[in-house]
Amino acid sequence: MSILNVENLSHGFGDRAIFHNVSFRLLKGEHIGLIGANGEGKSTFMNIITDRLMPDEGKIEWSKNVRVGYLDQHTALEKGMTIRSVLSSAFDFLFEMETRMNLICDQLGDVSEEEMDQLMEELGTIQDLLTMHDFYMIDSKVEEIGRALGLSDIGLDKDVADLSGGQRTKVLLGKLLLEKPDILLLDEPTNYLDTEHIEWLKRYLNEYENAFILISHDIVFLNSVINLIYHMDNQELNRYVGDYDKFQEVYAMKKSQLEAAYNKQQKEIADLKDFVARNKARVATRNMAMSRQKKLDKMDMIELASEKPKPEFHFKEARTPGRYIFQTEDLVIGYDEPLSSPLNLEMERGQKIVLTGANGIGKTTLLKSILGMIKPLSGKVMLGDYLSIGYFEQEMDKHVKTTCLEEIWKEFPSYTQYEVRSALAKCGLTTKHIESLVRVLSGGEQAKVRLCKLINRETNILLLDEPTNHLDVDAKAELKRALKAYKGSILMVCHEPEFYDGLATDVWDCTKWTTKVW
Repeated sequence: MSILNVENLSHGFGDRAIFHNVSFRLLKGEHIGLIGANGEGKSTFMNIITDRLMPDEGKIEWSKNVRVGYLDQHTALEKGMTIRSVLSSAFDFLFEMETRMNLICDQLGDVSEEEMDQLMEELGTIQDLLTMHDFYMIDSKVEEIGRALGLSDIGLDKDVADLSGGQRTKVLLGKLLLEKPDILLLDEPTNYLDTEHIEWLKRYLNEYENAFILISHDIVFLNSVINLIYHMDNQELNRYVGDYDKFQEVYAMKKSQLEAAYNKQQKEIADLKDFVARNKARVATRNMAMSRQKKLDKMDMIELASEKPKPEFHFKEARTPGRYIFQTEDLVIGYDEPLSSPLNLEMERGQKIVLTGANGIGKTTLLKSILGMIKPLSGKVMLGDYLSIGYFEQEMDKHVKTTCLEEIWKEFPSYTQYEVRSALAKCGLTTKHIESLVRVLSGGEQAKVRLCKLINRETNILLLDEPTNHLDVDAKAELKRALKAYKGSILMVCHEPEFYDGLATDVWDCTKWTTKVW
């Protein structure tokens, strides 16, 4: 049975087409991986099918009474809301029913017998629905999901504005799972999640009986939970049965077949044109030449898709620093409360260290404390000599109003326009991206703009806070290659063992020094 039908969908931003005449069908129980390079329109597609964005053309039709749950990359949580209130808002429709039930009870004493029968019937229906949806067990359900996602350890009464990126993702995920929708739409749910909760989500999705559509660039995770691939590429959406590895195999075969057909047709076109040119002027062969010209005019031309620009990351290296990059002396990090026991850490030149551990235990706070962006609660950080530091933040400021071109020019005012365009193109951004406002780009494209700033500055130590979030498969592979080739030192927060395997010289498990209880 079809849950969702999308027919002849076309959409674009300005003169940049995203889809052209795309059709899609979602059946009950299908577990779909929606894949494609950064900027191909995966999140845009999700926004269109959830009515957050109006398409230029096309028809989107859901089955009746289908409840859709959407985990969006960019959902905002407002200050003043607690974790508990956000999780409980999953049951808002039940609280509305309870309000209506109380209103009916208040009216019962002042109505006619006929109205009384109608109200009693409605009251019975509401009570049945509340019982069916476990309304009287909401508090225990909220507590249960809070424990499963590690939110109870933070405290369910904590303000959501004080949470880390990973903790916010868990809150939104928890709310979504409590809603028990008929279909889940998940846009990069593993971004910011720690290893333990990625495993938990993997188990949940494997046992999930309803349909879901998952956008993810984490191939290991994707392969473990889906049975169908939809590939978004060159304004098209194509379906492949099986996991990502199977898709790659079939896609490579289709591509080579198309190239062979294209080359064969190009040779035929060249032969026909040559015959026409040589024979159209001669009376004896003019008819044959005209016949071949007609064949040329009627020919369905095979077109090869233009190759996507592949990113090339080459980090510029500054002079060699002193032996120690940094040393800490009884360093206690945190904000209002300590996040760590006193830390005596040191990092030497040439080390490539990965920080691992659950969300919210202070990995980002440690990076910012080393950089001097956050004052330690006690103790001190001593930086080494001759350091040229490059810092990659988790997210870009959402209020940035500049274009990509202006963003890079601001950082490197001495660059010519050609040099700025060339630098962005090397990061895999096209001319249309380069001239777009940064805030309208996808998460992956924004990450490439931030990486562009980083690789064009001479550094000898890189502090990277989850640099793989949002990046597509090609960009991630190229970033790993570039970081392995980098002769400087690296201190990186990362939750993807596949990414730092073979790159890291040391892995520091931050759970060993955190004051948080997990």
